[in-house]
Amino acid sequence: MENFRKVRTSEEEMPLPFPDLPPDVVEMKVKEGSKIRNLMNFAMAQMELKGRRQIVFSGCGRAVTKTITCVEIMKRKLGGLHQVTKVRYKTVLEVWENQDPPPDGPAQNLTVHKNVPSICILLSRDPLDPNQTGYQPPEPRHEAGENTSGSSGKGLKRPLLPPREEPLPKKLQVQVSDSPRGSGTTAGQLD
Repeated sequence: MENFRKVRTSEEEMPLPFPDLPPDVVEMKVKEGSKIRNLMNFAMAQMELKGRRQIVFSGCGRAVTKTITCVEIMKRKLGGLHQVTKVRYKTVLEVWENQDPPPDGPAQNLTVHKNVPSICILLSRDPLDPNQTGYQPPEPRHEAGENTSGSSGKGLKRPLLPPREEPLPKKLQVQVSDSPRGSGTTAGQLD
């Protein structure tokens, strides 16, 4: 493969795996090089400013984790969103060109078909069928004044207790003189 270089990559187009979606639903196609900030600005504008009720995030291969990150940010910012997640495989076609073709013939191309994991996540303000595979209900809302640092009931951080002032045992107490360097000594008491 050292004499070949990738010249083209294309994904197989697949319909969204969610039945009964409105025809104007926004699909956020997350790519490996997509910037999360740009994706979130567009998606939030669609949901908040344009009043969309549903949005779909999709990504494949190395973009799967970025897709999930976008969904989690969206759920945390908007709250009350129902979610359905579908995982599947997508075929990616890669065309590789020989950099060192034989002198008496045409350049050789190599075509590789890869099956890569793909994820599609539907977020909806409206309730979805809870019996669907991959359904997640909205996160419970927290009342104002509740001291929670997480967004769900599990994994909450406990508040730190104030430090207690306990005297050190006599063997660990250290005495330091106030005089400048070298003239004073530090001595530990050993009983």
